[in-house]
Amino acid sequence: MSHLSSPPQKHKGEHKGHSLPRGSERWVVLGAGGSGRGDRGQGGVVGASGVGPGVGGVGRNPSLDPPAHVRGSSSRDKDRSATVSSTVPMPVGGKGSRTSCSPSTLQKVPNRLINEKSPYLLQHAYNPVDWYPWGQEAFDKARKENKPIFLSVGYSTCHWCHMMEEESFQNEEIGRLLSEDFVSVKVDREERPDVDKVYMTFVQATSSGGGWPMNVWLTPNLQPFVGGTYFPPEDGLTRVGFRTVLLRIREQWKQNKNTLLENSQRVTTALLARSEISMGDRQVPPSAATMNSRCFQQLDEGYDEEYGGFAEAPKFPTPVILNFLFSYWISHRLTQDGSRAQQMALHTLKMMANGGIRDHVGQGFHRYSTDRQWHIPHFEKMLYDQAQLAVAYTQAFQISGDEFYSDVAKGILQYVVRSLSHRSGGFYSAEDADSPPERGMRPKEGAFYVWTVKEVQQLLPEPVLGATEPLTSGQLLMKHYGLTEAGNISPSQDPKGELQGQNVPTVRYSLELTAARFGLDVDAVRTLLNTGLEKLFQARKHRPKPHLDSKMLAAWNGLMVSGYAVTGAVLGQERLITYAINGAKFLKRHMFDVASGRLMRTCYAGPGGTVEHSNPPCWGFLEDYAFVVRGLLDLYEASQESSWLEWALRLQDTQDRLFWDSRGGGYFCSEAELGAGLPLRLKDDQDGAEPSANSVSAHNLLRLHGFTGHKDWMDKCVCLLTAFSERMRRVPVALPEMVRALSAHQQTLKQIVICGDPQAKDTKALLHCVHSVYIPNKVLILANGDPSSFLSRQLPFLSTLRRLEDRATAYVCEDQACSMPITEPCELRKLLHQ
Repeated sequence: MSHLSSPPQKHKGEHKGHSLPRGSERWVVLGAGGSGRGDRGQGGVVGASGVGPGVGGVGRNPSLDPPAHVRGSSSRDKDRSATVSSTVPMPVGGKGSRTSCSPSTLQKVPNRLINEKSPYLLQHAYNPVDWYPWGQEAFDKARKENKPIFLSVGYSTCHWCHMMEEESFQNEEIGRLLSEDFVSVKVDREERPDVDKVYMTFVQATSSGGGWPMNVWLTPNLQPFVGGTYFPPEDGLTRVGFRTVLLRIREQWKQNKNTLLENSQRVTTALLARSEISMGDRQVPPSAATMNSRCFQQLDEGYDEEYGGFAEAPKFPTPVILNFLFSYWISHRLTQDGSRAQQMALHTLKMMANGGIRDHVGQGFHRYSTDRQWHIPHFEKMLYDQAQLAVAYTQAFQISGDEFYSDVAKGILQYVVRSLSHRSGGFYSAEDADSPPERGMRPKEGAFYVWTVKEVQQLLPEPVLGATEPLTSGQLLMKHYGLTEAGNISPSQDPKGELQGQNVPTVRYSLELTAARFGLDVDAVRTLLNTGLEKLFQARKHRPKPHLDSKMLAAWNGLMVSGYAVTGAVLGQERLITYAINGAKFLKRHMFDVASGRLMRTCYAGPGGTVEHSNPPCWGFLEDYAFVVRGLLDLYEASQESSWLEWALRLQDTQDRLFWDSRGGGYFCSEAELGAGLPLRLKDDQDGAEPSANSVSAHNLLRLHGFTGHKDWMDKCVCLLTAFSERMRRVPVALPEMVRALSAHQQTLKQIVICGDPQAKDTKALLHCVHSVYIPNKVLILANGDPSSFLSRQLPFLSTLRRLEDRATAYVCEDQACSMPITEPCELRKLLHQ
C-alpha cells in the first residue's frame, strides 16, 4: 500500500461531525492516530446511540485531520479515509486477507462506461462490474427491479480510487455481487460536483469525515442510507472488507428494507434542515470589522511559526487564506496585526516554494504536503492549485518587491504551458501522483519525481572550478537540495520500502549559505544549480509520465485565465496575457452555447488535437460561471479589451437566472432541473482548496457594479452576504474569501480610470503603475474618449473625464467623485498607496 496510508496524529481543534435526530443511528470505524505516515494504527469501533459495531476501510481518517476551515481544505482535498456511516448495523468481519486479480482473470469485455468521455469513467470501462453512468437508465432499473443503488464517486488522478479499483472493482466475485444485487453507478466527481456534494454531505454529517473514493448506497429514489470511503477488499482483524459490506447490505435490503427506507428519509430530512442557508429575518450582513478580526485571530492561533501554514500535517496550500491575509494587511498596515498577517502569508509562501511540495525540477506544485515541513508531497498536480498559487505568488511580489515570488509564479505558469495545455488554448485538469518507475512496471506514487544520489552523480559529474574542496555539480546540487545516500524520505513515511534510497528535492540552504560553504560566488552557484536542474529535467523526460487527466473543466479554466491575466499584467509580460486570451477564446469557442447563453461544464481532448463533448453535454454548475466571470474580469483589466467584460456581464445574467435563490438569497450550486431527483439542492458554504462559488460571486457582483453601476448586482451581493451571515459569524475562518468580499462591500470600491490611447506609451505606463500596486478592492477602467463605447454607456460619468494637456491621465474615483487628474506614474503610485 502507498506510503500515504497512515492516519495523522490527532491534535487540537478536532473537527466534530453534525448530529442527526434520535433514531438515525450511525456507525464509524476510526483509525487510531499512528506515530507517522507509515503506521496504520488499530481501528477502533465507535457506535452512536449506544448501538454496536460498524464497518470501515483503513487509511487516513479526515476527522483526525486539522479542521477543514483551518487546514484550508475540505473533504474535496483528500482521496480516501477510514469512515463509514450507516443507518443499519453491520458486524465487523473476521480475519481475512486482501485479494487481487491476475490479468488473466480480468474481464476483457467493456461495460457501459466505454461510451463515456470522462478519463475516470473510462478507467473503469473494463471492470467486471455492470457499471452505469449517472442517469435515468440506472434509476429506472433500480426502481423496476427494486434494488439498491451502489454509487461510487472518484476522479481520474485519485490514488486511493486506483487502489480500490485494483483491489475490488477488478475482482470478479465482487463484480458479480455488484452486478447482481445492486445497480452500480460510477460518477466522476469533477464532472458532477452536484452529485458528489450531496452525498459527501451525507457521509460527512454522519461520520465526521469524507474523502475519495466515496461509496454510498442509495434507495431507488436516490436517498442515501449507508456511506463510506475506501474499503479494502477483504476482512482484517480490525476492519471489514468490501465484500462483507456488500453481503451485509444485500441481506439488510431483503430483510429490513422498510426500516432502511424510513431511516433514509429521516436522515434526508435532517440534512435538508441542516444545510439550508438563507437570509431568514436578517436584513443586513454582519460587521466586516468584527468578521475580519475574528477570522485573523483564528488563523493566528493555528499558524505554524517555524514552517508556515495552518496545520501540522497534512498541509495544503490554501490560497484563499493567503488572499485573506494580504487583504487584511492592506487595511491594517499600520497595526501590529497587519504586519503579522503579511509576515504569515509571505513566510508560508516562501516555505512552500522551498519545500518538496514544489517540483523544483519541472516547476508547479503538488497537491499537498504529508508532513509539517512541506517536504514529502502527495505528488498529484491539480490545475486549480497552479492557477490560484500563480496569483498568490504574484501578489506576494506586488507587496514585497522580492523577485523570488515572481520567479515562482512564472515557473508555475511555465509548467502549465508545457504540461497542462491543449493546443487550442484550454487547460487540462490534473496529473496523477502515480507512474511506473520503468516501462512495464506497476505504477508507484511519486516515481516520476524522486531521485537517487547515484542518478544525480551520473548526470552531473562535472567538477566545480574554484571551490575550496573537490566538488562536482552533482554534489553541489545534492547539498543545496538535501539529497542523501540513504534518501531523505524517512522509513515511517515509506512502510512498503518503495521509496528507499530515494530523495525529494527541497531547498535546505539559501544561495548565500551554499556559496559560503564551498567558497563560491552566489551568482556562480545560482547558474550551476539552474544548469543542474535543467539536466535533471531533460533526463526525467525519458521516464514514464504520470497519467494526464485531459478533461477540461470550465471552472478550472476560468481560474487559469485569472492566473495568466493577473501575473501577466503585474509583471508586464504580454506573452502571459496572450495565454489568458487564448484560454478565454477556448472557453467561448468550445464551452459556451451561444443560443442559450449557457456554459458547458466539460470538454475533452480528442485525437489529433481535436476537442470532444459528451452527448448530451454536461452543463455548467455555479462554480463554472463564477470562476469564468472572475477570469474574464481579470482579463479585461489585463488586456483592456471590453469584449471580455461584455461576455462576463452576459454570463452573470445567465448565472442569476439559473442559480439565484430569490427567496433565501445566495446561489445554489446546481440548476434545479439538472439536479432533479437529488434529495438536496445545496449552497457551497466553505472556502477550501477552491474558493466557494458564492464567495467568488460576491466579489464578482461588487466588481460588476463598479464597472457598470447596475444597482441590481449590488443588491444581490448584499442579499448573498446576508444569507451567509450565520455561517460567517459562527466560523469566519471557514469562509475567508467571503469575509474578504464582506470587507470590500463595506469599504468603498475604487474605480481607477485611465483616459488615453491604449496603444500609447504614456497610457501603458499608467496602466502598469496600477498593476504594480496591490489593491484588492478596485476596478481598473480604460476610457478611450469614445462616448459610444461599451463602458461609457454603462458609466455616463466617464464622458466628463478628460485628458490633461493631451496626455494619458488617471483619475481615482469613489462613488463617482474623482481625484484631481494625474499624468505622472509616480504621483499615481503615491495616491494608490494612501
